[in-house]
Amino acid sequence: MAERTVLLEHRGTPPSPARTGSLALGLLRTARPRQWVKNLLVAAAPAAAGQLFSRHALTRLALVFVLFTACAAAVYLINDARDAVADRAHPVKRHRPVAAGQVPVRVAYTAGGVLAVLGPALAAWLSSPVTAALLTAYLGMQLAYCVSLKHVLVVDLVVVTTGFLMRAMIGGLALGLPLSRWFLITTGFGALFMVSAKRYSEAVQMAGKAGVTRALLTEYTTGYLRFVWQLAAGVSVLGYCLWALEDGGVPSTGVLPWRQLSMVAFILAVLRYAVFADRGTAGEPEDVVLRDRPLALIGLVWLAMYGLAIVNR
Repeated sequence: MAERTVLLEHRGTPPSPARTGSLALGLLRTARPRQWVKNLLVAAAPAAAGQLFSRHALTRLALVFVLFTACAAAVYLINDARDAVADRAHPVKRHRPVAAGQVPVRVAYTAGGVLAVLGPALAAWLSSPVTAALLTAYLGMQLAYCVSLKHVLVVDLVVVTTGFLMRAMIGGLALGLPLSRWFLITTGFGALFMVSAKRYSEAVQMAGKAGVTRALLTEYTTGYLRFVWQLAAGVSVLGYCLWALEDGGVPSTGVLPWRQLSMVAFILAVLRYAVFADRGTAGEPEDVVLRDRPLALIGLVWLAMYGLAIVNR
């Protein structure tokens, strides 16, 4: 009797509220909410230009943040749907909602496709053609990465880095602000520093288990990845210092030269982050920053100095 009851329960055709809720939760998990903090970079260019706190800027940036998050979620959904079979054989990725069967592959493809169309379309309608074009370029590049570019040596680093740079650029473009060359250099190489440090950490942690988490790691050497993150760290520091000293001769309305002093906090932040890179423990950038209190404190001090430099210029 008990067995018959179980069989009847499994044959039930309409989805229960729990299953519907499970699907919605699975879609949300596949969209990687923890990664959304990266999209706060859309405020970087307006903040650098001192145009962050007007009502128009905040409204426009909130819209851009949502649209970029939707496009990034579309990429995650399509990527997980495409890799579902391979992920089921992976000890960690098999727990992803699509691989685990919580979200059907067809549903993931559909949701990802809808978001990929809606993001640029809404950007063209509510923001500007330039914003829509950048979102379209981001989607094209990231989908190409999912299909083939993630298997191409060095190009994979460039694509992930460019994704960070696009986040930093889109806020300024949406507000029609000019983008400083030093801003682009510092942001681009700072992103390359974190991306290559993460790859280096993966290579160190998976020594002797080549290709378990990322097949391309078998093509890189730890020495090469170390060279890349050290080079990128140096260029990002140089770019920031040149930005800070660019207007060094202009009188400041503040008590102290905050623009120049912010170099100290920036360099300390890079040096602190490099500790984790050198140890091979630099995983997701947001995890490194949020879990290390000294680094988070240095970041807050830098933000304060950076804000004072903009206010008093």
